[in-house]
Amino acid sequence: MKHTSFIAALLILSACDGGDNPAPLASQSNVVVSSEAAGVTPFIALVELSGSSLASARSISYTISSKPGSVSKPVNIGYSIQALNRRQQTSAAGSLQLPVVGLYAGYSNTVSINIQFIDGSNASVPLTIVTAAYADPNGIYDRPLIIKQRVAGSSLGFDFFVLKSELELPVIIDTDGELRWVGGATTSSTSSTFVNNGFVIGDAAGTTVYRAELDGSIVATVLSAAPSAKFEHNIDFGKVGLLGELSFASNVATTVSEFTPTGGIGKTWDFAQLISAYMTSQGDDPTVFVRPGIDWFHSNSSTYDPSDNSIIVSSRENFLMKVDYDSGDVIWILGDPTKYWYTFPSLRAKALTLQGGGLYPIGQHAVSITSDGLIMVMNDGTGSVAQPAGAPAGASRTYSAVSAYSIDLANHSATEAWHFDYGQTILSTFCGSAYEAGDQSVLVDFAAVDHFTNARLVGLDAEQNVVFDFQYATTNCNTGWNAVPIHLERLWFE
Repeated sequence: MKHTSFIAALLILSACDGGDNPAPLASQSNVVVSSEAAGVTPFIALVELSGSSLASARSISYTISSKPGSVSKPVNIGYSIQALNRRQQTSAAGSLQLPVVGLYAGYSNTVSINIQFIDGSNASVPLTIVTAAYADPNGIYDRPLIIKQRVAGSSLGFDFFVLKSELELPVIIDTDGELRWVGGATTSSTSSTFVNNGFVIGDAAGTTVYRAELDGSIVATVLSAAPSAKFEHNIDFGKVGLLGELSFASNVATTVSEFTPTGGIGKTWDFAQLISAYMTSQGDDPTVFVRPGIDWFHSNSSTYDPSDNSIIVSSRENFLMKVDYDSGDVIWILGDPTKYWYTFPSLRAKALTLQGGGLYPIGQHAVSITSDGLIMVMNDGTGSVAQPAGAPAGASRTYSAVSAYSIDLANHSATEAWHFDYGQTILSTFCGSAYEAGDQSVLVDFAAVDHFTNARLVGLDAEQNVVFDFQYATTNCNTGWNAVPIHLERLWFE
C-alpha cells in the first residue's frame, strides 16, 4: 500500500503544469487493454488492463451497451481498486484483470471501461468484445416464447432476473428475453440466492455450500454442524446469515437453519420439535399431526422480519407460520381453515382470520416482506398432498395468484391487500415465486404450468400491469423453480 501511494504521489507531481493546479490524472493516463480472453461461457470475458497509471486508479467500471431496440438498461458494473486487487491471481505488475460479465452471446459487444483516478478525474477506454454464439445444452434458456414483449417507455423496477435452475447454476436473463449470464457448471441451483455479488448454492444431496462468482469461478465449503442433512427448496435472507431449508431422514423438510456462506451454522428452528412442544403445552396430541419420516410440513421458504425479530416459514402442506426468532414461540398462523391443521385447538388458537374475503395462502411458496410491510407469497392454490388418510386436504383452486397480506395482530386478523391472478388463466400446481423490486414492481414465476411442461416469467409494474411475459419449456419445476430480480445495471464490488 505504501509503495502504491508513493507512485500515485509521483504521478500527481509529474502531472503539474508549473502552476498551482495539477493537470487531471486522467489526461496523463496510459491505461490500455493489453489482452482479452473468453471466459467459461460467451457471457464472460477476462480483460487485462495495463499501464503505470493504474497505480493511481480509485475504481474501474464498465458499461455494456444494450442492443438496438432493447428496453433493458445497459449492464453497468464497477469495482473499487481494492476489490480488483483482491481477486488478482495471474496479472503481472502494472496490470489488472477485469472480469466483464453480462455480454450478449454471438454478438459484437460495445463496452466502455471507465477508470476513476484518486483526484476524481475519469478516463475512458473503449473496447469491442466479439463473443461466440451460445447454444443452451438444455435447449431451454436461449429460446423463450415471447408472449408479451417489453416495450419502450414501460415502467419496471428491474431489468434483469435470475432463474434458479435444477439443471445448472442460476441463469440471468434480461427483460427483453435475452440470455445474459450462464456459469458453465451443471450444479443444481434450486437452493440458492444472490448475495455479495455472487451466488450461494446449497447442495441438493448434502451440506456442501458453493460460492459461484460472476467471473465463472466456484468455491465449495461444507457446513460444519449438519453432516446428515441436505438442502431443499430455497435459501433466503436471515437476521445475521442466510436461511436454508434442511431435510433429514427423520424429519423431512421441517428444519430451517441460519448459516454463513463460510460454513458456520447458527440459529436452527426444528418445526417438528417446535410445533410438538407447543401443541403438548396446550393439551393437544401432536403425534397425529407431526409425523417423522413423512413430508407432513414441507418447508419451502422463510424470511426474517426485523419489525418484531421473528421469522416466517412457509409450510406448503399447511400454512404460513410466524415464530419468535429467539424463543421459537408461535406468534401467528395464516392458512386455509379447511385443512387438517385447523382441527387442532392449539393451532386454531393461533390462526389469523382473513377479513373481507380474499385468498388464503394455499400450497404457497416464496414468502417475503414487501417494501411497504406486506407479507407476499406465490399462492399456488394446490391443496395438501401428504395428510393422513381421511384427513381434510383443504381447498384447491384452478388458478394461481400472487397474494400480499397485511397483518393486524391486535385483532388476530389478516387482510389480503392485493392479489394478481392473471385473469385466473394460469395454474402453477407447485413451485414458483413472486418477489418485489425497488419500485414495487414484481417478478412472478409461474414455474410449472400446462401440466408441468412450461414456466411463465411475468414482470408486473407497481400497478400490477403485465410488462413482459416469457415462456420456457420445463419438466416439473426444473427450468426455474424460483426467480428473483437482479440489478446488473448497477452492481458494485467494494
